Amino acid sequence: MKSGITSLLAVVLGLLAGAVLMAVTGHNLIDGYAYLIEGGLKNPERIGNTLATATPLIFTGLSVAFAFRTGLFNIGVAGQMLFGGFCATAIGLSLDLPRVLLLLLMVIGGFLGGALWGLVPGILKARFNVHEVVSTIMMNWIAYWVVYYAVPAYFKGAYLETESRNLPAVALLKEPFLSELFEGSYINLGIFIAIIAVIFVAFIIDRTTLGYELKAVGFNRDAAEYTGIAVKRSMALSMFISGGIAGLGGLAQYAGNAVNIQIGIMPSQGFDGIAVALLGANTPIGVLVSAIFFGLLYSGRGFMNAMTEIPSEIADTIIAIIIYFAATSILIERSIRWLNQRRSAKGKQVK
Repeated sequence: MKSGITSLLAVVLGLLAGAVLMAVTGHNLIDGYAYLIEGGLKNPERIGNTLATATPLIFTGLSVAFAFRTGLFNIGVAGQMLFGGFCATAIGLSLDLPRVLLLLLMVIGGFLGGALWGLVPGILKARFNVHEVVSTIMMNWIAYWVVYYAVPAYFKGAYLETESRNLPAVALLKEPFLSELFEGSYINLGIFIAIIAVIFVAFIIDRTTLGYELKAVGFNRDAAEYTGIAVKRSMALSMFISGGIAGLGGLAQYAGNAVNIQIGIMPSQGFDGIAVALLGANTPIGVLVSAIFFGLLYSGRGFMNAMTEIPSEIADTIIAIIIYFAATSILIERSIRWLNQRRSAKGKQVK
């Protein structure tokens, strides 16, 4: 409950700061926010695009949140997403199979690709106490250069060396009925996979022995080890699962929102996942809501700029401010606690 109030306050403070920024720069803040929201929710097509934009963020936010629950900071989600998406793309371009089987193999390949990229830092942390922030950052760039070499060498596009061949229709997550339902939106099956991932992570964390052990390690590793929990195994397994979830984000991005994979681009959704997890208080449902909110902001900023000439950078600034307040949530919690204590003290004085 407290975490939800804190996240809501972070959003409100971010929006207030954005309003001040718009006013200072001479723009109409009411029109700005109206068009920002309208840009993401105006019609079924825009709603579908908002959900499609949010889909990779759900995966990356879940990835970061899952690692956080074990006391690990997985800053390598971008690389895990990239490599998982590359593995899924490679399967889609290489195999000629019935659609259901091909998509299933792509899901497995995307998960395992990201999981492998997360497992390496997990093992380094568990066995040699290498800080996961350092090792995951390095793995980001290893993924970047592996994809940079492999795409032109083995999956080069028909016209450009900077992107792979387009995935065939049977290897895409796009579905005509979804596009028609949302009036031409690029929403795809990835949103359903993301919702399944949210349920899966919530079940693991709250309903299984594994989830209990992972949370115990996150709260206090020494105490967890004293009670007999295999701390090193838990850390490696946490990074494996976290990386796998990020890899599914790569599948959703490159086989859902796009039709191929490009080189020379580190997916920004991997870093945005940190913000999504913070605002979502590292809970699966919180991450889902937070990702949709960020999807709304990202979808609506272009419409806001087109209708009001308010620079889209202001929307980016609002997002950054919200992230700042979410990251400093402990200060907000302390402020709420202080106000409650003060109110309680006044009540006692009256009596």
